[in-house]
Amino acid sequence: MSHSDLFPPASTAAAQRPTRRRLLIAVVSLLPCALTASTLLPAPASAAPRHSTPPAAVIPADCGPGSTPVVGLQGDVPAADRASGRSRRGYACNVSLVSSYAGHGGGIVSTSFDDCGYMGSVFPGSAVARDPGVEVIDAANPSRLRKSATLSAPAMAAGTWETLKVNSARKLLVAAGVPFLFGAGLLSVYDVSDCARPRLLNKTIGTAEAPLPITAHEGGFSPDGKTYWTSGMGPGLLSAVDLTDPTRPRVVWQGLTGLEAHGFGIDRTGSTLYLSHNFGGISVYDIRQVTQRKPNPRVPLLSKLTWDDAGWATQHSVPVQYGDRTVLFTPTEGGSGGVKVIDATDPRKPRLVNTLKLAINLPENQDRLVASGSGGGIFAYESHYCAADRPVNPTALACGWTTSGVRVFDIRDPLQVKEIAYYLPPVRPTDPLTSWNSPLVMSAVIGVPILSAPSILDGLRRGQFDPVQAQSRRNGIVLADQTTDACFSPPEWRGNRLYVSCSNSGFQVIELSNRVYRAPADQQSTVGS
Repeated sequence: MSHSDLFPPASTAAAQRPTRRRLLIAVVSLLPCALTASTLLPAPASAAPRHSTPPAAVIPADCGPGSTPVVGLQGDVPAADRASGRSRRGYACNVSLVSSYAGHGGGIVSTSFDDCGYMGSVFPGSAVARDPGVEVIDAANPSRLRKSATLSAPAMAAGTWETLKVNSARKLLVAAGVPFLFGAGLLSVYDVSDCARPRLLNKTIGTAEAPLPITAHEGGFSPDGKTYWTSGMGPGLLSAVDLTDPTRPRVVWQGLTGLEAHGFGIDRTGSTLYLSHNFGGISVYDIRQVTQRKPNPRVPLLSKLTWDDAGWATQHSVPVQYGDRTVLFTPTEGGSGGVKVIDATDPRKPRLVNTLKLAINLPENQDRLVASGSGGGIFAYESHYCAADRPVNPTALACGWTTSGVRVFDIRDPLQVKEIAYYLPPVRPTDPLTSWNSPLVMSAVIGVPILSAPSILDGLRRGQFDPVQAQSRRNGIVLADQTTDACFSPPEWRGNRLYVSCSNSGFQVIELSNRVYRAPADQQSTVGS
C-alpha cells in the first residue's frame, strides 16, 4: 500500500458539544487579557472535524528477553506497585539503560545536540540555587556521563520551561526566561559548536538591561535557524525573533492569538507554523513573509482544526512527510487526549485521521487513572513531547508520556500504529535542596496528594468520573511520595539510542533492542520546534 492510500476521506464535521462551549466560556471569563486584546490575525478559514467514534488504545508492546515490564493496564503504574515500592525500581520493555546523570533534575523540556544534553531549569530554584541555570551533560562516552558546564545567563537562570531548543543547522542553543507561566523579555543565545562548552553570544540584548518585548511559555526555531519563535500563555502573544546576527536578537513580527498560545511545530520548508490551542486543537499559519524578511510581514491564518475527545491542552506538533503527504503528530497535555495524527497536506483543510492513546488514557479507565496516579503531580499519564526518528518517511516516534515514562511507537503506517518499547526510570526521590530543576519538587514540598487535575476536569465534563471511586483507599490512592518519575521531554534519537530527560532522574541514555528497532541510515531526529 502506498502512503497516499493511508488517508481516507475526512469524516463529516460535527458541531462542538454545548458542554464544551460552557467550559470554554467559563475559563475564558478568567482570561480578560486574551479576550479583550484585538488580534492581529484574520478569522479562521474553516471549521474542523472530530473523531466520529472514540479512539482505541494502540497495540501494546511485546516485551522480549531482559525486559522488566509493568504487569497490568498499558500505561498505568499500578497502585499496588506504588504501595509496595516496586514502582521505584522502574520498568523497561525492549529497552536497556546505558547510563544516567541526575544532576539537579531534568527540568520540564530539555534538549540535546551532538554528544551533549542540556537539562532545562525550573524557577524559582534555578534562580536562587548555588549553581543556577541549565546543566550541560557531556555524553561523548555514553557509558560515563559527566557534567561539563552550567549555563547561567539570565534566561537560563530564570527558568526555561518549554523554550530550551537547539537548531542543528546553525549550532545554536536558545531559551527564553520563564519565571512564571509566560516569561518576561529574557532570551539567551549560545553557540554550541563545541557542545560541551557552549559560548554565550548575546551579552546585552535579551538581558534585564535590554529585555526583548516578548512573552514566552514555549519556544522553537524555524528550520534554517534564523528565526526563533516564542508563544506566551498570556496574553497569547506569538513573536518572531530574528537571529541572523545571534549576538543581537531582534523582534521582527508579533501577533496576538488569544487562547492559541501553547507549543507549535514548523514544517521543514519553514513556510507553515502549526500553533497549539489551549483547548484541543491547532491553527495553521503561513509564516513565509516573516522567514523571508518581507517588510511589514503578514501572517495569514489558513485554517483551524479542533477536537473534543479529550486533550484540551494541545502541546506541540511534529511535522513529517510520508511521500507527498504532510502529517503532524500532535501530543495533547491536558486530560487523556493522547497524540493526534493529522493529515496536513492541504494546510487549508487539515484532517484528524488517528489518535494514539495508551489503555490508561481511555475514558472507561478515567477513575483508575486518577486513583493510581494521584500524588505524582498535577499531570499523570498524559502525553507531552515527541520526536520522530527522521523527518521524511519516519519509522518510529518516541514520546515523553509523563508518569507513563518514555513510550516508543512504530509509525511506518500512521493509521496502524503500534507500541514497540517503553521505559520508566528508577525513582530518585526529590530533594528540594538538590533537585531544584525538577518540576516534581513542589509535590515533595507540599507533601499532600496532588491529583491529575486535567484528567479530573475532562472526566467531569463527560460524566465519566466518580470522585469517590477515584479516591478510595481500596484503589490505593497515594500521597506525594514520589513513587514514579515524570518524563516530559522529547526523547531524541541517536541510532538505536535515545537521549532522555526525566524530572527527577535527569539525563539518561537508553538503548532500544535490535529486536524491535533498527535505525534508518539517514536517521535525523525531528522534535518539531
